[in-house]
Amino acid sequence: MNTSRFVLAAPSSGSGKTTLATGLMSAFAERMTVQAYKVGPDYIDPGYHTTATGRPSRNLDTWMIPTERVKELFARGALGADICIIEGVMGLFDGYDGRTEMGSTAEVAKLLSAPVVLVIDAGSMARSAGAIALGFKTFDPQLNLAGVILNNVAGTAHAQWLTEAVQSVGLTVLGCVPRDQNLSVPERHLGLYMAGERSAATQKFIEAAKEVVRQNIDLLALETLARTAPEMEDGVRSPLTLGNVRIGIARDEAFCFYYEDNFDLLREAGAELVFFSPLHDSSLPSALSGLYLGGGYPELYAAQLAENESIRMALKSVIESGVPIYAECGGLMSLAESYFDEAGTEYPMMGVLSGSTRLTGKLKMGYREVVARESSPLLGKGQTARGHEFHYSEWLRPEESNSFAYSIQSRIGSEPMPEGFVKDNLLASYVHLHFASNPDLARNFVNACQPWRG
Repeated sequence: MNTSRFVLAAPSSGSGKTTLATGLMSAFAERMTVQAYKVGPDYIDPGYHTTATGRPSRNLDTWMIPTERVKELFARGALGADICIIEGVMGLFDGYDGRTEMGSTAEVAKLLSAPVVLVIDAGSMARSAGAIALGFKTFDPQLNLAGVILNNVAGTAHAQWLTEAVQSVGLTVLGCVPRDQNLSVPERHLGLYMAGERSAATQKFIEAAKEVVRQNIDLLALETLARTAPEMEDGVRSPLTLGNVRIGIARDEAFCFYYEDNFDLLREAGAELVFFSPLHDSSLPSALSGLYLGGGYPELYAAQLAENESIRMALKSVIESGVPIYAECGGLMSLAESYFDEAGTEYPMMGVLSGSTRLTGKLKMGYREVVARESSPLLGKGQTARGHEFHYSEWLRPEESNSFAYSIQSRIGSEPMPEGFVKDNLLASYVHLHFASNPDLARNFVNACQPWRG
């Protein structure tokens, strides 16, 4: 499998790699098929990648997913693509801890034998850019740091000094992006806006990013660099079984945090996935065998969700009938009795879980390894899986709701903490599980849905 590929990385977050990655994907997609990837557990950047390329972007995470599975998922996603562009996460060597490269962009790049292009925000430096480039080049000799893009460049003279500095340490400068482009995506409490929420603005941003890339980056040199990546094994797909269970997936502006590979794994396990919108639909798809309520921004659409009483009641009725349901983060919030916004306004939710949720103003974030305390539609008792937690809300959980789904071990060695809720066929948690972390997850869920076929 001769797949051209490169990784776009940076010394730190905020260097401009998302803007440049999206622009590069869009520019290349005009004349070839582009497959996009994002290192780490991010859901938002892949939305921009997907809009720019017309193909679902994939997550590559070497902490959540075993390394061999990462290679497999990469190769499977790359089928039919002419070039693969992998956007890094945080700084190039930043990952799970400070001792290793576990979960980092560097680990993914080495695993995939992909050349790395480093985006340096050079707005406040000149020759020092060479020192940064040299440090990143020599920090890990096994990494193929093959080129540099200089961002936030003041003008022609500044570009010349920066280029000379980087070239002096033996690295190629693939472009200098002027600082006056003023390209950014508006942010809010959970990061960037989702691409699907602001379609007109999203298209305008992508077009502007593409034009900046065209004018300031050597696309031919970058394409040539991508072709230097060695061949990989073909992506082996498991045989798809006929979908004999129908799983409803809540997917719209409020429910939009999903790993694309989770969908593929459910399909391979025998599920037909049917998407619906709790915001816009008045009824559920017919003959559902299970429900998957993902994360997203239900707090921003609480009024609209509350007003759509017909879909709320339909969901509650199906859930209470015993159909297996998996709800994570925003999905958990939607299952509570109500939601309180920052002003204290209460909005009715589905009322499946006792208690309410509210915003706290405090971010709870990090990788999570869960151990099932009880059997659920996804995990047998004692089974483990990995995922990520990222939210500003909390569940005001009544004392009687003590049916915890998981135990989570803190990295600092404290006692395992209980998390989530499980009862009968309902599993709800703030943790977003990646189904590739445990091959039983998708199969277990589909098997749990079998008795509800039709």
